[in-house]
Amino acid sequence: MNENTIKGNWEQIKGNVQKKWGELTDDELDQINGNRKILAGKLQEKYGHAQDAAEREIEEFERTY
Repeated sequence: MNENTIKGNWEQIKGNVQKKWGELTDDELDQINGNRKILAGKLQEKYGHAQDAAEREIEEFERTY
């Protein structure tokens, strides 16, 4: 799954994003709107992940969905 796929299918996958990262609010999911960089930033903010750790989590998520 690439960034264009995430953006194009955001409405379908955002429920799965919220399941995986339950601390993300509906407003934050609307802000993310399929943007991988914003998602990584929110993971860093909410979970205290380093940038590379957030990127790895997103890559893992992309492989499973």
